[in-house]
Amino acid sequence: NMAKTPDSVLEFEKDLRRRLDVLADSEITEIEQLKQADKKAANETYTGLYNWDFRYYSNLVKERKHKVNEERVKQYFSVEPVTRGILDIYQDILKLRFDKVENPPVWHPDVTMYEVWEADNSAFLGHIYLDLFPRQGKYGHACVNPIQNGSENSDGSRVYPVAAILANFPKPTSTTPALLTHDDVITLLHEMGHLLHHICIQTKWAHFGLDSVQHDFIECPSQLFENWGWEPSVLQKFAAHYKTGERIPKELVAQLVAAKNEGAGLFNLRQVFFGMFDMAIHNTEDANVDVEATYKALREQITRFSGGSGPGCGAATFGHMMGGYDAGYYGYLWAKSFSADMYATRFTKDGITNAQTGMDYRREILCPGGSIDASVGLERFLGRAPSSAAFLESIGVANSQ
Repeated sequence: NMAKTPDSVLEFEKDLRRRLDVLADSEITEIEQLKQADKKAANETYTGLYNWDFRYYSNLVKERKHKVNEERVKQYFSVEPVTRGILDIYQDILKLRFDKVENPPVWHPDVTMYEVWEADNSAFLGHIYLDLFPRQGKYGHACVNPIQNGSENSDGSRVYPVAAILANFPKPTSTTPALLTHDDVITLLHEMGHLLHHICIQTKWAHFGLDSVQHDFIECPSQLFENWGWEPSVLQKFAAHYKTGERIPKELVAQLVAAKNEGAGLFNLRQVFFGMFDMAIHNTEDANVDVEATYKALREQITRFSGGSGPGCGAATFGHMMGGYDAGYYGYLWAKSFSADMYATRFTKDGITNAQTGMDYRREILCPGGSIDASVGLERFLGRAPSSAAFLESIGVANSQ
């Protein structure tokens, strides 16, 4: 891992928590006022904020302050044009071509399959599958599953990589196509980032595929491409009303962008909590840890929302601990600081659709896979050592705090 030691991780988490607490102070006050007003209207006693209040009141603040109506937003994000639009983003920036396979050999009729080629048709790169809708017995989260790593045969020919996105977006109905929230669009951009990372790896040995990328960096390429989902010029290209074909109104995009950092303090403190809980139960010599008590205490201290006094085991809902992120969950925020730095330093400066920057990114960040320390590729791409300043600025935290 890039962090190298537990002390580096804990120092990172504690410093970030200190900075985020400043944002969270004002955010928690707004939420408290809303819940207190609700309790007063219902003639009930206000007893504090609980875990189950977080999403409800965070969304309420967003709706009231920024007039974001998620139901209206969904009308402009039909899954097929959104998917094609996202593929076009990767196609333009990374100089790729995606050819949809007709009548593909797939495990379910909902699954689509694409061939991935170099844009100039000079080389075939691999296959991708998009399995986007829920069904009985399917994995309930969103993720990318590498099916086959790329590698080089003894005669110099390639074994081509194959991977699939698994997601659970709303299915189409008899009257409407599958409609996505803006959060769903960001999720698809994120998972497509993992998918294309896997496809673009060019190493001799299969061992250095996606699964060998350092765990506190592996989220970086996927987080980088989330940024395009907040760019008005990008959304205008593929977001269209499913009935009329009208492009998403600029004022609606402006509302989405304005609401981007609403609740950023509390949201990121939630991530800090998960990372610090992870370290608390794994960074121990004797394993003498009360897992549930640690979970409850840290959650209340860091996120400021109580789990209540009833029975339950919140730690058992933290699936990442059994899914390969044990002692590594901090990597989400760790990698986020690098992705924000790359976006601000190269893509924002050079142009968000600059293909030369995209090819530099392919060469230095994607192609090596796990064959080099990620810090080496980062410094080559940035032209300097990475910094967290762009990440802090992107969520509204003053770097001088």
